[in-house]
This record gives sequence, C-alpha cells and structure tokens, in this order.
Amino acid sequence: MNPTLTDVAQRAGVSLSTASRAFSDPDRIGRDTLRRIITAAEEIGYVASSGRRSRSATLPTRSATVAMIVPDIGNPVFASFVKAAQAHGWNRRQTIVLTDTDGSPDREREILGELQERVDGFIVCSPRLPAHDIVELCGDTPLVLVNRTSDETNSVVPDAADGLRQALEYLRVLGHEHVAYAQGSPLSWSNQNRVEALQRLADEADIDLELLGWQAETMAGGQAAAASVVASGATAVIAHNDLMALGIMSGAAALGVEVPTDLSIVGIDDTPLAEVSRPTLTSIQTPMSRAGVMSVDMLHQNLTAEAPIAPRSVTLPTQLVVRQSTGPVSGWTPARRGRSDA
Repeated sequence: MNPTLTDVAQRAGVSLSTASRAFSDPDRIGRDTLRRIITAAEEIGYVASSGRRSRSATLPTRSATVAMIVPDIGNPVFASFVKAAQAHGWNRRQTIVLTDTDGSPDREREILGELQERVDGFIVCSPRLPAHDIVELCGDTPLVLVNRTSDETNSVVPDAADGLRQALEYLRVLGHEHVAYAQGSPLSWSNQNRVEALQRLADEADIDLELLGWQAETMAGGQAAAASVVASGATAVIAHNDLMALGIMSGAAALGVEVPTDLSIVGIDDTPLAEVSRPTLTSIQTPMSRAGVMSVDMLHQNLTAEAPIAPRSVTLPTQLVVRQSTGPVSGWTPARRGRSDA
C-alpha cells in the first residue's frame, strides 16, 4: 500500500491538517515544521497528488470529485439524500463518490484520512465523529456537514425541535400525557439533539417524557425496543427514525398491543415506507432531499470562490405528517378534556 498523508503526519509528529498545509499552502507553516514534514514524506516515499487544488483557476472548467460519507445507505432517508445530491451534483460538475461507514466512527476516521488527498471536497452526513475531529481530518479540503452543526465549517441541519414540537402538541391534544422516546445510537448527534429538545418541549407541554435505552437505528432495533415501550406504560412513543418506528409497530403487535388503539407511534424522516406500512405511519418529515441539494450548492461555492468564505449554517423546516398510527387515548374526547381542565 502506498504511504498516505496520515502516515506522513504520524511520522512527523504533527496533525493531519498541518501535514496537508505543508503541500497545499506551505507559507502558512513554520520553517522547522515544514522541513520535518518534507523529510518524513521523503523517508517513507510519500508523493503528493499532482492534481490537487488550484481551485479558483481550475474547478469551474473541470469536474470536481466529492466524497459523500453516510452512516447507512440501506436507510431510505440517506438514499433520498444521496440521490438528490448526485442529481444536483451533475449540474454543478461534481462527481459524487459514495462511502458507507456502517455507523462506525473508526471507519469514518479511516475514510476521511484516506480520501483527504484524493478528492476536492467532502459532504459528511450524520457523522459519528465530533465535528472538530472531522474538520481536522479534512484539513484544507472544503467540507459540508449535514445533520451536525459546527462553527468551523458549513452545515445543513433540519429543524428537529420544531417537528418534535408539532408531534408533542398533536399527541397532547389527543390526550397523551405519558410519551416515550425510543433512542437511536449513542454516537448520533441527531439523537442527542432530539433528546434535549424533547425534554424541554415535554416540560413546556406538561407531558411525562420517558427516555428509553439506545438501540440500533433499524427495524430490528425498533423490535428490540418494543417490549420497553409497552412496559413503560406510555400511551404514545416517538421513535428516532421511521425504521425503528416500524420495528416498534411490529414488536408491539407480537405482544398483543394494537396501534393506534393501545399505542400511538410517531416516526421521524417520513420515508416512503411510512405510506405503505399497515397502519400507515405518522412521521416528522425531514427534508433530506433538499439537504442534499443545499450541501452540493454550499460546497460548490467554496470550491469556486476566489477567497475563503466564512462558515454558515442552514436550518431546514420540518413538518409532522399525520397518518393512521396515531389516535386519541381510549375514552378521551376534546370536550371531556375541556370539562376536566375547567
């Protein structure tokens, strides 16, 4: 295997971003550090890519290669994100190279390190590594984060809090006062962001929120969570994503629990599966196709700019889509609730 820039950085005892600047912008590096990096590169036989970066002069007239990194291409929400980005990337003269990390931060780190010298830009969706680590690994390569905020680079995030607010308000109107949340991966920034929003919103709505344990963000993870959902005594559950919600629906049925008569279920993402499940799934629509287009546009701006552009964050709206998996608490009516409140 040919030596990589990561190997150079390790041998020289510097960060990956510093090693990158030694070859892309050496004037920004101290003389002694630069000499150490060049010496390390010569000792292990590393040769910098000759096709790398003169962006302002070359990228408008040639195709840029962009690495798109997602945690699970088998999840329909990421499939829609990739499809939209690839279609729009074609118009922006971007060739999208897709990589799936299988939700592993180690795999994510390895991919970023290996591709850093081979691509013109990165789009990283729902990363498992901290944002600062990703920025460091990308060095001077333009980067857009999706489903993760950062002050150091561009980001695109759905407004999860507003969608969750809509869901809790809807459930509260239906008489649900005890709601569970089935968590996804502990490495997911989206999961932690939703937990924080739900805790605040549930307190404001006077809803008893019960956080359940972490599970795989798959139908199997949802099925594993079903018993905890039923045991919690909650009359409604919000799942980390649609796949988990459908797994909970299946697991609840196996336990003799009817949806929505005994348990209301809300998913997140509003994937095509939500419309074909039985019952159809109420879900919070997250505009991931639009996020794919936005991320491509933001990266294009950085690739073609003649001067550095300050990082910015774009927040996209979310919307609750009501279907058959949610209903009122048994024996409850709006009029009855109004009398009891009086």
